[in-house]
Amino acid sequence: MQLNGQSKLLRIFVGEIDKIGHTPLYEAIVYEAKKQGIAGATVLRGIMSYGASSTIHTAKLIDISEDLPIVIEIVDTEEKINHFLPEINKLFDECGRGGLITIEQVNVLYYRPKK
Repeated sequence: MQLNGQSKLLRIFVGEIDKIGHTPLYEAIVYEAKKQGIAGATVLRGIMSYGASSTIHTAKLIDISEDLPIVIEIVDTEEKINHFLPEINKLFDECGRGGLITIEQVNVLYYRPKK
């Protein structure tokens, strides 16, 4: 797969406890992206956040949170990202929890597999 130049970055914000059955939502999203041939996905775990509910989630030792923020970043062509969006909506509906999805224009400078 080749990815170069103008592409899209899909950024999905969920909570660590968001699940579909026993599977974390972030894991379901990444496996679905792989299944659809998306160029790449990365899951990042945050240490502090708040969102639409205005509830603070933090990883402080005194106040250990079981629902830390998770950010999934997915990069590919605009066409593939747009094709993937309905699948994400299905996963969010299945999970029944809130979240945030954004899309940004990015310029891919380097994308190669290991030799």
